[in-house]
Amino acid sequence: MRVLCAVAVAVLLSAPAYAQMPNVNLMPEVKSKTQEEKDRDAVNDKAYKDSLSKIPDAKGSSDPWGVVRSDAPKAAAHPAKPKTKTGSSAQPASSAQRSQ
Repeated sequence: MRVLCAVAVAVLLSAPAYAQMPNVNLMPEVKSKTQEEKDRDAVNDKAYKDSLSKIPDAKGSSDPWGVVRSDAPKAAAHPAKPKTKTGSSAQPASSAQRSQ
């Protein structure tokens, strides 16, 4: 009875996975194009290339907020100060400075 239940569970779990597998034909029939189809493709390619050459070049900036901004963003008013070491990790003063 356990074997029958195990087989039933395996079948029920594998059915959704099997349903997701596409039906792929790895060896389709090879179809060559006729001369008429080749000519039609050549005409279509030529028309496509001609239409690409008719597209004008981009003019100017495409910044929609350009009219709102007055100038380019300015650098920070106060430059960042370099951090200095303080406390116990700082270098000790020289012996000449200690004696004074």
